[in-house]
Amino acid sequence: MGNSKNIETQAIHAGRINDEQFGSLATPLYQTSTFIFDNAAQGASRFAGESEGYIYTRLGNPTTRQLEQRVAAMEGLEDAAATATGMGAVSGALLANLQAGDHLISSKAVYGCSFALMNHMLTKFGIEVTFVDMTNPKNIEAAIQHNTKIIFLETPINPNLVVLDLEKIAAIAKKHQILSIVDNTFLTPVLQQPAKFGIDIVIHSATKYLNGHGDVVAGLICGSKEMIAEIKMTSLKDIGATISPHDAWLILRGLKTLPIRMERHCKNAQLIAEFLEQHPKISQVYYPGLKSHDGYQFIGTQMKAAGGVIAFEIKGSLADGEQFINQMKLFSIAVSLGDAESLIQHPASMTHSPYTPEERQAAGISDTLIRISVGLEHVEDLISDLQQALTNI
Repeated sequence: MGNSKNIETQAIHAGRINDEQFGSLATPLYQTSTFIFDNAAQGASRFAGESEGYIYTRLGNPTTRQLEQRVAAMEGLEDAAATATGMGAVSGALLANLQAGDHLISSKAVYGCSFALMNHMLTKFGIEVTFVDMTNPKNIEAAIQHNTKIIFLETPINPNLVVLDLEKIAAIAKKHQILSIVDNTFLTPVLQQPAKFGIDIVIHSATKYLNGHGDVVAGLICGSKEMIAEIKMTSLKDIGATISPHDAWLILRGLKTLPIRMERHCKNAQLIAEFLEQHPKISQVYYPGLKSHDGYQFIGTQMKAAGGVIAFEIKGSLADGEQFINQMKLFSIAVSLGDAESLIQHPASMTHSPYTPEERQAAGISDTLIRISVGLEHVEDLISDLQQALTNI
């Protein structure tokens, strides 16, 4: 069953390591920092890469390995590297493939810390970064230079849910022999598999839907065997953003229910988006599941469904937005997404605060934009909570 192409089966069985000693059904947790060698020669051969086996958990661990193989299978890629946080995945993938003098192209709006890493950190080390509006792929072609090494994007984009055409962007990257990296956190491999459209590397904040229970921070980088080996032996090994085995074990447990959780997240989000769109105090709803959204055309082709994150604009001022958030009773005021609990946050002052006001404006992130992560509660309870908060502003 481990070779099934059906994602519901892969989420439970892919990469499974049989516990031959005790026959444990659940994945054993190898909560160890180091591994014992039979003799000195075995230790030497493992360090030399001449024999298989584990050395030290920063370099690899059986529990972590199972997680990596499972998510790689779900994304339709050869291998994966698990990281300590989602930003460990972003930085690991970028740093292993960039050096001083290189050029990176990113979509204009990305997660705030991804933006800060590219715009503030990488530039300190002589890496040039250009942010472009990728809704028109011609803008990417126009930004390519002789030293362009990577095209980086999210789709749907955090926080305003803009959907980008993966097939067209991957074709541009291949034509110019540039590495393409997609952050697939918002949709997960259940709803979107960027590698099917020619994307080279797929990353996740596993903190979000993959884990799904709000009790882990972690990341994953999926790609070819060669690419993952390179990332593991350079940026991950030497900078050290590797995952703890216990966190890997928790994510493996969360993954088993990922397909059915995503079904409920999407169903709830669709009904809430439709409610918000007709509400007189909401001026705009950003959700690809709505026919009014430009991303709707990609449902059923690039993406199976629209996901569980909705952004919307409240009519009024920043103060009205704050008052609305403060009135919520069931939605928790918290950043992150993908948990069983529904969450609400204000991107301009929270997740996207690393942007200057001018940069936020250029990325289409207004001061009245609200982002919600729709959880697994009963949808009528969520709608009534939104209704009462809107009535009180």
